[in-house]
Amino acid sequence: METIRNWLLPLLLAAGQGVLLWPGVGPDGTPGGPALFCVLGALALETAALGRRRTVPVRALACTLGSLVLGGVAWPDGYLGIGTLIALYSVAVRCPVPVTVRAVAAVVGVEWVLSAVREGPRPALLSDMVIALGVYLLCAGLGEARRQWLAGRLTAARRLAGAEHVRRLAADQERRRLARELHDVSAHHLTSVVVTVDAARRLQDSRPDLAAEALAFAERTGVETLTALQRLVGLLRDTDRPDHRPMSGRIEELVAGFGRLGRPVTAQLPGDLAGPSAEAIHGIVREALTNALRYAPGAAARVRVTRADGLLRLTVENAPPRTAPQGAGGLGAGRGVAGMRERAAAAGGDLTAGPTPEGGWRVRATLPDGAEPRRPDEPGWRRDVLREQRLADPALVLVSMALPVSCALALTEDWSAAARRAALPALLVVCGLLVLHALPLLWRRRAPWAVLLGVLATAWLGPAAVAGWHLPSHVAQFLAAGTLVETLAVYAVAAYGQGPGRTWPAPAAATLGAAGTVAAASAADGSVAGEPTGAAGTVLLVFVLSVLLAPVFAAVWGAGLFVRRRRLRALAFDDFAFASSMWQADRAAEAERQRLAATLPDAVPAHTRALVGAARRGDLAEVAGTARAALAAMREMLHRLDDGGEPGGRLAPSPAVGDLEALCRALRSGGRDVRLRGLPEAARDLPSSVQVSVYRIVEAALGAGDVGPARVTLRRWRGTLRITVTGVRLAVVGPVAERLRVQAAAGEGRILCEPAGTLRVVLPAGAVPAPVQEVSP
Repeated sequence: METIRNWLLPLLLAAGQGVLLWPGVGPDGTPGGPALFCVLGALALETAALGRRRTVPVRALACTLGSLVLGGVAWPDGYLGIGTLIALYSVAVRCPVPVTVRAVAAVVGVEWVLSAVREGPRPALLSDMVIALGVYLLCAGLGEARRQWLAGRLTAARRLAGAEHVRRLAADQERRRLARELHDVSAHHLTSVVVTVDAARRLQDSRPDLAAEALAFAERTGVETLTALQRLVGLLRDTDRPDHRPMSGRIEELVAGFGRLGRPVTAQLPGDLAGPSAEAIHGIVREALTNALRYAPGAAARVRVTRADGLLRLTVENAPPRTAPQGAGGLGAGRGVAGMRERAAAAGGDLTAGPTPEGGWRVRATLPDGAEPRRPDEPGWRRDVLREQRLADPALVLVSMALPVSCALALTEDWSAAARRAALPALLVVCGLLVLHALPLLWRRRAPWAVLLGVLATAWLGPAAVAGWHLPSHVAQFLAAGTLVETLAVYAVAAYGQGPGRTWPAPAAATLGAAGTVAAASAADGSVAGEPTGAAGTVLLVFVLSVLLAPVFAAVWGAGLFVRRRRLRALAFDDFAFASSMWQADRAAEAERQRLAATLPDAVPAHTRALVGAARRGDLAEVAGTARAALAAMREMLHRLDDGGEPGGRLAPSPAVGDLEALCRALRSGGRDVRLRGLPEAARDLPSSVQVSVYRIVEAALGAGDVGPARVTLRRWRGTLRITVTGVRLAVVGPVAERLRVQAAAGEGRILCEPAGTLRVVLPAGAVPAPVQEVSP
């Protein structure tokens, strides 16, 4: 389908130009001999260039310019050269505005040189130059408007792809969040009990008073752990929402709690920390200080949070341990640093951890500062707003100015030199009025009704000029060309207004305004088409012009409404799809919470209750044993959650290319038309790693969230396997595309994501590539 789109238009243009070459069909002087050979060469070059206008637009434009020069010189009266317009449009659609501006300058320059060579110095030359400038500017403006629209659609597609990714991983993310909560609740409290009780047992001969303090601390901490576990289960049965209250006090309280365990801990942090980043900082500080308590008992620690450039920078550093840690190796769950990294990544930041040169340990995290929202007066925001349609609207205004002026210049070609000199002041006045009449169109998107009223008001300057300056009739008639501006203003009201119910007066007002101004100019001049007229003739002229202009303005108004409706429908679909994906993500997370709350094992609470009982009986050895048993139960529970929440979970066998049939069949049963071509020939003798790569790539592409038809084609070619997936617009952008690029690179392959929704991947089919990585975007 993409190939047809690329080549259909160039071939049609070539066929049309070829018809003109047929004897008796084209204009007089059909080329022959070398000239015919040059025209055919120019036509072939233009067709080949336009076929690749979507992949290399600038090169295609350069080639079409060369064909325009070659064909225009060989056959000035018959070579059309329309391919230059199409190539310029493609440049405007696919390239930034500075490149488009340079392309317009190059094309206009070449066209002006050709016009000067063909026509020589005569009055029509200036008219042709103005028309060429207007046409090429309009073409570039339409292309730039299309580029803006596609950019918006691409942003919406990325947003939707991200929402689909969140929806697919919602249950897994919720399970990971629960694992972090369990680790934080259990590890912090139970590790403190083990460390305190072990210290009391070692020093019970020299410091017998520590035993009572350790028992009291174990009982109090065990009760706190049970309470925290009960609260966690209660949160699982309710919607978990982030707490946006300031957390600086909670972090300071956490640091003070570690200080009461007998270690010097200092903290330096802002007093207004809030939002998801502050929640992440709280969890990271708790885990980092817990690790320091395990592996560096008695060592000083420092917590520092600074704010700069919209970022929060956290540093948790502890000195080397004063004594070697005893039995600390079995207390952790093996996921402390990984859990801290997950917390930082969930808040949009990153984290590093490692030893210091002095022998201690340092944790550093960089997180976005949610307390500093972006202000509308920032330079970046202004730049984004001012870039909107910065070429399309000015180009349209210039065209609406240039075309009437060029028409006026073209009509003066038959005048004598004396007549042109005599009419020059009047021509300058008319050209100035036409330019002023079109100027309000610059604001047609932001204030369409005000633009229409401004256009109708400036149109009356023409009759006033005819009456005040007594413009000649043969010059005043050029003012009628300004009706094009009213047409564009009506379209703007329909396309950017408030719908048909509020914009229907626009075509009526434009009809009466245009007919009234033309009739008023004729009445001020005293003649219509060279014939004297009176009041009755003016009224009749208003009626005739209204009858002629009303269908035109009504059709333009309808076209604007049609474009507006299509645009709003596309935006509404994007919003609905995004909201639906997020709603499904919330439902999936809630279902996972309910399932985990119902199946959460009671091992950790049971051991914790036994710990409280042993502390009340005064048995230090039993307290230490039950605390370690509780930590072991917590570790087993976390491993079970990592395996998917089911005991004894095992990895499923790796899928292969043959499983694509089942995948497509499952999608078709769900209502999506997905076709697969190329099996089993393409899959014959493929290494297992390549088969896994192929399946993962196709699975990710088809699972990006598209609902329309899709086609998967596999083809072997010279030791490579070529995968083509069409109809996956959401897979070629955003996180899904990044995941596909990583998977293709892991298989030593190449990938091309086309904006139209086509994915092309080339993998080596002979050699065994690197194993496919399961990468989350």
